[in-house]
Amino acid sequence: MNTRILTTSEYDISLAGQILREGGLVAFPTETVYGLGANALDENAVKNIYIAKGRPSDNPLIVHVADKADIAPLVKEITPKAQALIDAFFPNALTIILKKSELIGNVVSGGLDTVAVRMPENEVAQRVIRASGCPIAAPSANTSGLPSPTKAKYVIDDMSGKIDAIIDGGDCKFGVESTVITLATDTPTILRPGAVTKEMIESVIGEVNVSRAVLEGMRQDEVAESPGMKYKHYSPNARVVIVDADKETYENFVNSRKDAFALCFEGDNVNIPYVTFGRENDDLSQASELFTALRKLDEMGAKKVYARIPNTDGVGMAVYNRLIRAAAFTVIDLKKPFTIGVTGPSGAGKGYICKYLSELGFNIIDCDTVVKNIYNDNFQLLEKLAEEFGNDIIRAGELDRSKLGEIVFADRDKLSKLNSIVHPVVEKRCEELSKIPCVLDAPQLFEAKLQSKCYKIICVTADENIRLDRIMRRDGISLDKARERINSQLSEKYYIENSDYVVYNNGEDIKTQIDNILEEIL
Repeated sequence: MNTRILTTSEYDISLAGQILREGGLVAFPTETVYGLGANALDENAVKNIYIAKGRPSDNPLIVHVADKADIAPLVKEITPKAQALIDAFFPNALTIILKKSELIGNVVSGGLDTVAVRMPENEVAQRVIRASGCPIAAPSANTSGLPSPTKAKYVIDDMSGKIDAIIDGGDCKFGVESTVITLATDTPTILRPGAVTKEMIESVIGEVNVSRAVLEGMRQDEVAESPGMKYKHYSPNARVVIVDADKETYENFVNSRKDAFALCFEGDNVNIPYVTFGRENDDLSQASELFTALRKLDEMGAKKVYARIPNTDGVGMAVYNRLIRAAAFTVIDLKKPFTIGVTGPSGAGKGYICKYLSELGFNIIDCDTVVKNIYNDNFQLLEKLAEEFGNDIIRAGELDRSKLGEIVFADRDKLSKLNSIVHPVVEKRCEELSKIPCVLDAPQLFEAKLQSKCYKIICVTADENIRLDRIMRRDGISLDKARERINSQLSEKYYIENSDYVVYNNGEDIKTQIDNILEEIL
């Protein structure tokens, strides 16, 4: 198919209207993103939208009108709240969902009994709709799943040879799709956030809910009531990972990564290749630039992208909604002190794993070393331990760890008491030492209740006979003493069930196991 590139001249707008009226497809600008339009009342024409985009057929479309009077024939009823929103906002970047009339077919509605309707503010869009003489069904004019186009250039890249015409109307104003609110529920509910915010809508019609799927995604059994809800959307070819962190932590993290790109705000101190999407405290600039930034990353050949997390207030909710879908809901939470916690039963070989992680650039906090230093430096702690376990554990002013071990490993209650005294001190010291990216090497991670402070947890384990042999050789103790030490710990099953990943250290290829885990985590 030969795709014509049209201007905004009266002749070209008239031609676009004719193409749409006769069942063709035309891409045109709106104030949000470029739309791919077809006659909403022509089921065959609408089917061709899905074909051109490669779009799932159960993902409903939005019907665009040029005049408020054109809404009534498309719906069963314009409810009082719908009328209030129409009066307050149309034309604008707002879509309302109502029960559909018989004019709307199943293809447009994605098989639902509702229809999504909006009246675009963009002058070119209004002229095209009027020239066609019909309501226009129009999702974003991109290949399904890719970032929505805010420039004609990207529409041409995606749609040339697939549709009849593209109108080059310049850059879009807002840069993210319209807000979608359903009025077909007891309480009006935002299904997709946009430039018309929850607060703006509530000032007109009162209480409004926000669908859980906006920020968390849909469950497998849920039905998509609006475009942009169910599927991975807006994503470049690169793998996008959102980094939930403050400015300094984000900068430290991305600057420690290799073979990656950053998607950051203007002014961020980033040393790896990067693309910006607006200013830190300006959600309108972020919305305007996000999709273009995602496209630029593809143009630069990015394979992995670490994106700085936006706020979720106001228009920021729309930015986050698009970004988290571009990232397929992959978020690294660096508000927690430790990126990765490494734990497991004694003798599993955690030290070897942590040595490899150190070679990869991670900052390792060894809890055993921290404990030794605390015992040596904290006189008040030694006094407290001597009071609890007897003066025999102190020799020449220092803790006799072997003597203390004999006492606590043979008595679970005494071990628990030791942990209650030492763990809070160790936790505080570990947090003081933490840097991003940070690995906490913590044999007693669960006993110290540090799991909530780790982004992900790796359990390292091995067969019991292998662990026993390692403990005996490492500590110079008998088999009975080694078994006593293992029995004093949590079970291997507990470690495995409460960790995110498991590394088996029976002689397998450890580095490949770790590399695969890091690829998924980071």
